[in-house]
Amino acid sequence: MARKKFIAGNWKMNTTADEAAALAKAVAEAVGKVTDVDVAVCPPYVNLPAVAEAIKGSNVKLGAQDLHWEEKGAFTGKISAAMLKSVGVTCVIIGHSEQRQYFGETDETVNKKTKAALAAGLLPIVCVGETLEERESGKMDAVIDRQTRGAFNGISAAEAAKCVVAYEPVWAIGTGKTATSQQANEAHIFIRNILTELFGKDTAGGIRIQYGGSMKPDNAKELLAQSDVDGGLIGGAALKAADFAGIVQPK
Repeated sequence: MARKKFIAGNWKMNTTADEAAALAKAVAEAVGKVTDVDVAVCPPYVNLPAVAEAIKGSNVKLGAQDLHWEEKGAFTGKISAAMLKSVGVTCVIIGHSEQRQYFGETDETVNKKTKAALAAGLLPIVCVGETLEERESGKMDAVIDRQTRGAFNGISAAEAAKCVVAYEPVWAIGTGKTATSQQANEAHIFIRNILTELFGKDTAGGIRIQYGGSMKPDNAKELLAQSDVDGGLIGGAALKAADFAGIVQPK
């Protein structure tokens, strides 16, 4: 099944409003007319309006880095799906390894957030992946299996079809280390097999699985050529428009 590639830039805690607008404008100029690849940028919450304005009229989609599962209430510091939609957000990263590592994200909260995003009509980018210790101790498959099944618990096949999964080997995020193209593809195939068990071959075959571990212009073409690598969730390289464009359209 042909799956359209999806490259999303996760800007993490970087850029002021002016910097974000400038970067978004540069990205829109570089890849905003691309039609054969879906492209999104995910700036910090406070920069969403500025970025929305900068990418207006382009094919670049606006994404957020997280959301809360409740619609409203006494949740100081949190952002709801409706708030994100009100400023033009169409997709949202859920369960990023940094949220899991530093801010108490669990498989249960990832599941709640995924359901909230789906209910609001947002595209969830659901992150799963193992640490270096888990990989070296032979726990990689068990960790990915647990995280994937946990994220999609109670979600129907029709809903799952509206999701994206991002495989992010934690040991390859911001470290300069990258899984080999074969390692990445094997992990993606493993995830797709889990999705096949959960939702059937047709649904699983249509779900895009991004790679999220230090994808850069010089390795993007090889990674994206793999059978089950359907795009990238890009960190550091997303902060330079030329580098990001080199991943969207690798040479």
